Amino acid sequence: MENEKINTCAQRHVSCETSPELGTLVQQASTVCDLYAERFGIDRDATWYLAKLTEELGELQAAYLATKGAQRGAVSENVARQNLEDEAADLFGFLLVFAEWQGIDLADAFANKWGRHLPPAVE
Repeated sequence: MENEKINTCAQRHVSCETSPELGTLVQQASTVCDLYAERFGIDRDATWYLAKLTEELGELQAAYLATKGAQRGAVSENVARQNLEDEAADLFGFLLVFAEWQGIDLADAFANKWGRHLPPAVE
């Protein structure tokens, strides 16, 4: 597998100007999670939340490896990319649901944790 240059986060920045607000995404994720639990008769406890995050992270890893051709069974570049996006969305959705379950405001937590590493704003 060929080494690839990893760009800085700032270089990879994707505009979120058209993305829904985090609160809307939390509501959507919670609704889908409720429907999923009802459909499959799932009792959502701590084990379930953590297992789903772990499962989705593993699926994201597998999808990423597929984009690099490191998987069983060949898939097209387009399929591999779509699978990567789908698995990233699944992990994000379950992270939103987990955070809501634990009473964590992810926007605030992220700003507090990651924001302290940003340079002071230039006025």
